[in-house]
Amino acid sequence: VQLQAFGGGLVQAGDSLRLSCEACGYTSLFRAMGWFRQAPGKEREFVATKDRRGGSTSYADSVKGRFIISRDNAKNTVYLQMGSLKPEDTAVYFCAAGNPITSSMRAPYGYTTWGQGTQVTVSS
Repeated sequence: VQLQAFGGGLVQAGDSLRLSCEACGYTSLFRAMGWFRQAPGKEREFVATKDRRGGSTSYADSVKGRFIISRDNAKNTVYLQMGSLKPEDTAVYFCAAGNPITSSMRAPYGYTTWGQGTQVTVSS
C-alpha cells in the first residue's frame, strides 16, 4: 500500500484547509488510518485517527473541535478538514495506516505505512 498526501498550503490564521490522503492498495488490511504532524525541531505528534472497525475517531486535544477526520472507502481516501487554523498548527502533515493496538492508536510506532507529507503553514 502506498499513501499520498496533498492539500497543504499557506493560509492565514482562522482559515480552513482540507488535506487528502489517497491510498493505493488494499487499505482494508489496516485497522486505522490517521494523521500526524511534525513541526521543525519537534517530534512527530498525533493529530487524528479513524478506526475502520466501527468508524470511531480520536483527536489530539490541541485540534479537538477544529479538525475532522473522515474516510471515503470507495475512493480509498482519508481527509483531514482543518478549521480555525492557528500558527501553531504549522507543520508537515503525514497520513499513516496501520494496525495499532488500542493503546497505540495515537503513537507513530503503531503505524507501518506513511505518506510523504504535505506542508501546512499558518501565518498570524
